[in-house]
Amino acid sequence: MLGTAGMSRPRWRGDPESLLLVEDDAGDALLVEELLADSDIRTELTWVRSLAEAQEWLAGARLMPGCILLDLHLPDADGVTAVTRILNAAPSTAVVVLTGRAEGEAGLAAVAAGAQDYLVKGALESELFGRAIRYAVQRKQVEQTAADLQAGRLRAQENARLERGLLPTPLLHTDGLTVAARYEPGRAQALLGGDFYDVVQTPDGTVRAVIGDVSGHGAAEAALGVCLRVAWRTAVLCGTEGSDLAELLEKITVAERADSPVFVTFTSLTLPPDRRSLRVVRAGHPGLLIRTHGEVELVEPPGGPALGLGLGTVGWPETELPLPDEAEVVMFTDGLFEGRTGPGRERLGEDGLCELAAGEACAGLGPQDFVDALVDGAELAAADYGGLADDVAVVSVGWRKPR
Repeated sequence: MLGTAGMSRPRWRGDPESLLLVEDDAGDALLVEELLADSDIRTELTWVRSLAEAQEWLAGARLMPGCILLDLHLPDADGVTAVTRILNAAPSTAVVVLTGRAEGEAGLAAVAAGAQDYLVKGALESELFGRAIRYAVQRKQVEQTAADLQAGRLRAQENARLERGLLPTPLLHTDGLTVAARYEPGRAQALLGGDFYDVVQTPDGTVRAVIGDVSGHGAAEAALGVCLRVAWRTAVLCGTEGSDLAELLEKITVAERADSPVFVTFTSLTLPPDRRSLRVVRAGHPGLLIRTHGEVELVEPPGGPALGLGLGTVGWPETELPLPDEAEVVMFTDGLFEGRTGPGRERLGEDGLCELAAGEACAGLGPQDFVDALVDGAELAAADYGGLADDVAVVSVGWRKPR
């Protein structure tokens, strides 16, 4: 170690906190120390005589140096080989190579190999020396920031592709059904939260639909929601119905959740092909809306507790309800009505949601426009008090009028 340079002066933003000199010539090392002393750079200088010594020092360093000054002619490495090896040892550190007067091409080759700059030993003066180090450090910082941003963009794009692929595509084989959905994750910049939904039509024409809500809305909850949705689809296609379906999802919730406090609410619907009735299995989930010719009714069929509460075999009854002609069944998660709409604990609530659904903004709209208007209206009601912070899922299912 040679010591410090300019430590009595204030540190500039581009000054490296420490600088490593890799130089086998004592006279050149002294020259570097003098140049630093004459410059206005405030840094701590460490001197090693070989690349092997530099690699050993870097391996044991608590913090990487802000800049490495690297001689291109060392006892154990030279030229581009020396640059490559030092970059492998300190990939996030700026590197400035030191060359002789007739080695311009070697300096350019070093820059092409990843160094930030090169300096000619015989043509150095303190101002140029200090500027080169500062610029090298700043260029490396910009390079690292750009690389981090690009890596972040690639991760975000890949996550978006994965999440988009996990969103459901209704499995239908008739045009006699209307399905409309809206999904709004509570996580910022995410496509998927803990809420889940799906719609499937079995070969006999029966339509099955589900909506569910995993407590919390992080990545682990999103993963559990996807797991439950896929399990639900598989089960209904295999003929599982009623309370058997709820018991299956209960077991999967307990087995797959990341934390034991996590629980799940859900509502599963069965619409027989005769279009006259609706069967409902409900586990701790909010009620549903029956929408008929512009009129809206909130229905809360009997149900069992949420999944994952450890209550043992409590049973989840299946309730059959009459289904009016051309009715739409609208399922939703509690994120739709739990946003704050006033000071204190004032919230939209299910009664406010019913008023919104039956109001002029939603009346007379087709299924998808109705779903969008319902979510947009809830968002607007909560806009002045933080908006809808939880995941939101809304699904509308109904039979079209026979031709």
